[in-house]
Amino acid sequence: MNTTAVSDSPTTPDASAGTAERDNTLQQIEKRVLWLATSIVHHANKVRPNTSGVKVGGHQASSASMTTIMTSLWFEQLRAEDRVSVKPHSSPVLHAINYLIGQLDEKYLTTLRQFGGLQSYPSRTKDPDPADYSTGSVGIGATAPIWGAMSRRYTETLTGVPSRGRQYSLVGDAELDEGAIWEAVLDTSVQDLGEIVWIVDLNRQSLDRVVPNIAAGKIEKLFDAAGWQVITVRFGRLLESLMALPGGDGLRRRILDMSNPEYQRLLRCAADELRQRLPGAGADAAAIDALIAGVDDATLLAAIRNLGGHDMDALRRAYAEIDDSRPTVIIAYTVKGHGLPLEGHPQNHSSLLSIEQYEQLAAALGENASARWSRFAPESPAGLVCAAAAERLERPAILTNTPPEVPTDLGRTPTGTATTQAALGRALLDLTRVAPEAARRVVTVSPDVSSSTNLAGWINKVGVWSTEERRDWFDDDRETMLHWRERPSGQHIELGIAEVNLVGLISELGATWSRWGETLFPIGTIYDPFVERALEPWSYGMYAGGQSILVGTPSGVTLAPEGGAHQSIKTPSIGLEQPDCLSYEPAFVVDVEWTLLAAMGQLGRPGGKSAYLRLSTKPIDQKLAAVPEDPAARERRRRQVVAGAYILRAVAEPEVQIVTMGALVPEALAAAARLADQGVEAEVLCVTSPGLLFEALQARRGLGDGPSWILDQIFPADRAVPQVTVIDGHPHTLAFLSGINNVPARNLGVSRFGQAGDVDDVYRYHGIDTDSIVRAALDMKI
Repeated sequence: MNTTAVSDSPTTPDASAGTAERDNTLQQIEKRVLWLATSIVHHANKVRPNTSGVKVGGHQASSASMTTIMTSLWFEQLRAEDRVSVKPHSSPVLHAINYLIGQLDEKYLTTLRQFGGLQSYPSRTKDPDPADYSTGSVGIGATAPIWGAMSRRYTETLTGVPSRGRQYSLVGDAELDEGAIWEAVLDTSVQDLGEIVWIVDLNRQSLDRVVPNIAAGKIEKLFDAAGWQVITVRFGRLLESLMALPGGDGLRRRILDMSNPEYQRLLRCAADELRQRLPGAGADAAAIDALIAGVDDATLLAAIRNLGGHDMDALRRAYAEIDDSRPTVIIAYTVKGHGLPLEGHPQNHSSLLSIEQYEQLAAALGENASARWSRFAPESPAGLVCAAAAERLERPAILTNTPPEVPTDLGRTPTGTATTQAALGRALLDLTRVAPEAARRVVTVSPDVSSSTNLAGWINKVGVWSTEERRDWFDDDRETMLHWRERPSGQHIELGIAEVNLVGLISELGATWSRWGETLFPIGTIYDPFVERALEPWSYGMYAGGQSILVGTPSGVTLAPEGGAHQSIKTPSIGLEQPDCLSYEPAFVVDVEWTLLAAMGQLGRPGGKSAYLRLSTKPIDQKLAAVPEDPAARERRRRQVVAGAYILRAVAEPEVQIVTMGALVPEALAAAARLADQGVEAEVLCVTSPGLLFEALQARRGLGDGPSWILDQIFPADRAVPQVTVIDGHPHTLAFLSGINNVPARNLGVSRFGQAGDVDDVYRYHGIDTDSIVRAALDMKI
């Protein structure tokens, strides 16, 4: 591990003079950034009218702790090809910097957390100024640049043109408590990504308190064990100069050994009290007391605040030490609220400066509280630095390539018995034959479940992506069926068992069209019971503009022998509730192909959507699909499948309608046949997407703008009859369908935890077996 300190790198007198002049200009900019960031929050809470009475909020202290770090990055270090994920609560600093370099109009500075204005946290799709990554959900924004680096490298294999910049994450130390952080840091695929640089804002505070056990040493060891370069920036130039004096070694030991709360308390002391508290009661107390006795009050108060994260030169030398052959973390000691009246206070996280404190800050910074939005004069040293930064960071317009055309039909009509899970791998292989250009843009990702989600054939054909080619030591083993051929041209990426990493990666792979103009079709496979674990970060990926396909398989209580822990219940309703996401649960192989291709056709374009496919390991006779042979009739069926539903068993005058989905199609058809034997005509409808049907219903009612034709074809009012819905999932997923024509309904499904057993027993336990469907249909006849 490497630790930088100011005294480690002495400079020549001429160099010191140049550095001092440069630092003076940067400090002038830093003060203006602090002022603007504080003012953005102040205006939103203390100036702008608040008619609702609900607190607007904002984070002045969190912004202040990052001001030096972000000023040093934007005005000295960043290049146009670099990308930065900004700590969520420091978004006002980002807006202040963008304003100073001309990338944000002044009119937005008064709109923090206002409808149509600056977002609460950085958003690359909703903010009016540039934000490389959307952040705000703890741990997700921090890790996104890891997956951004990987996806950027992947696009290089398509273009052959290196376009690599550094991927920075600005992370609060309290955010390191989030497990997603360490899932990403520890993944073995990350160790070769030398463009990753994290800067940890080590201010030792969380939302509620000074955190007693945040120790830089522990954090250093964790990153070092994961193969990262560790650079620690503890103290600034002024404090280091004191530590170089007689008694300075004791002062260093005293500060390093004291607890976080004790150190934070020193920041709240006047000079006299600081002189009493700082020496402590240890062996070095006398030496420290003698040392600080010769230091004037102003210098002593400044020195105790002069941590490395607030010293331009210390940060500059840390950046110079970055080893681009492996990931780097810079641990920068900071003070939360640095430079503000509330600095170091244990409850300053959401605190707001009072009017009086704000005016005091203006005086301290040399600003005008009544004219707070000033930029630097263009010809001033600070103005020239801002202009140079704007020129250096200007990026060429992204020219998005037109996505390759995705076919709508692969032309096969499967027969025999097959599962929808197996259909996924087969469809991808067929795509390489039917549409090779589209297939080349497919990248599959799995968390160590590729073989058990039937991707083996696809992986054998396209290979596994890696930063360099690696030998497959089992390529000559005749009993090895899955060949792990790793090379930069591979199209499958394997991660460790961490669902958050999976969806983080597919989300970034699904954003390459808007970041770098290269469309990919990312498809992640995951066990369906674990989709909910991944849903929040995947949802955040969609919010940030990522478009991807997530395949949950195997699913439901149909996975009977695995028991209740591996039987998903709520996932079928994802499509009803998740914005910007299609959802399909196909019943047959051909349905998988059609819905997969339709989902791919929505990726990599403005207004595109992600998709979730819920697949099963239940073998089903494919002849039950009764796919029409006539080309026009086949195309009509395909359009219905893609739109959300189709009639699987039609009768002339139905008395009851059985609506089913996915794995329960055979039970629904068997129930209809038994009802017919009793003189009850039952129509069977196969739903492929409850979400699309709900959108159609909303549109029909004037609450949406989507098409509603599927309802006219599948649920015509003149054929409205009582319904029985049955699903391997929670029954509420299909319960809304009876409202299309306001018919009576019985809704069968899974609403309690399951248990192990064979399929028939488990279906019977949950009341979704054929007998239960028949009974429910007969009840509707009474």
